[in-house]
Amino acid sequence: MSRFRLLSDVQWSLIASMLPARTGRQGRPFADARTMVEAIIYRYRCGIAWRDLPEVFGPWQTVWTWHRRMAADGTWDEVLAALTAQADATGRLDWSIAVDSTIARAHQHATNIARHTGGWVELQESAGRAA
Repeated sequence: MSRFRLLSDVQWSLIASMLPARTGRQGRPFADARTMVEAIIYRYRCGIAWRDLPEVFGPWQTVWTWHRRMAADGTWDEVLAALTAQADATGRLDWSIAVDSTIARAHQHATNIARHTGGWVELQESAGRAA
């Protein structure tokens, strides 16, 4: 078993029917759907760039193209909806929701907007009010 095998056979059987299959058209050989999905999972788990995918998954451009096409045609949305519905039906999904009211503020230097906090601009405005 490869260290890059990320999905068990049971997990794969849940989503295999929703993924693209060979169409029989001529052209480039069809990439294995399981390998492509596992490459996408690996990339997101590791937080790496597409170009840093291990060679065991094949060319990174192929994996990226699969991911982009499946996102565009709604395949990932369909997979998520089916897995969520199945987990909810079997009682494996907990719908508890936590709302956090913390606020994250960026430092003023984290923006790319020029901010004049002193100097002649404010001095001229103050002089205009004083007159």
